[in-house]
Amino acid sequence: MGESLLRCAMLNRPWFVLILFLVASVVTSAIGGLATATSVNSWYLALAKPSWNPPSQVFGPAWTLLFGLMAVAGWRIWLRRDRPGARTALYVYAAQLVLNAGWSILFFGMRSPGAALVEIVFLWSTLVWLLVRFWKIDRVAGMLWLPYVLWVTFATTLNAAIWRLN
Repeated sequence: MGESLLRCAMLNRPWFVLILFLVASVVTSAIGGLATATSVNSWYLALAKPSWNPPSQVFGPAWTLLFGLMAVAGWRIWLRRDRPGARTALYVYAAQLVLNAGWSILFFGMRSPGAALVEIVFLWSTLVWLLVRFWKIDRVAGMLWLPYVLWVTFATTLNAAIWRLN
């Protein structure tokens, strides 16, 4: 009973919950990073890529920023979890973290741009759904979510081009 009360007390501290959202982002990023590390300096370099493929140095900072924005957006929805649709949005938020890591596993870990393309379409659809929900629940959360949707839109196009070229 004491442990349950402690857990409940910690979850009622907004800053503690923000840390949990940030940790979830870091874990997702680490899983994706581990999968990416298996191929980014070998297999990926040998792939044909479109001329508009960004330099490798862009991806780390971009994802670091995006994971931070995602965490804060999710946290803001958690703060409004009593509003209609917020709890469902939080469950879908968790699902998109799994899909996010899954893309790296498929593309880099399994070296399958085709399977990753199918998966990223599901991820993108989930992110757009969340954007609409977040915007309705908390406009700031929606604005924080938008760069992620735009980046994954770009990533989907890039994934499709790499799949087509290879």
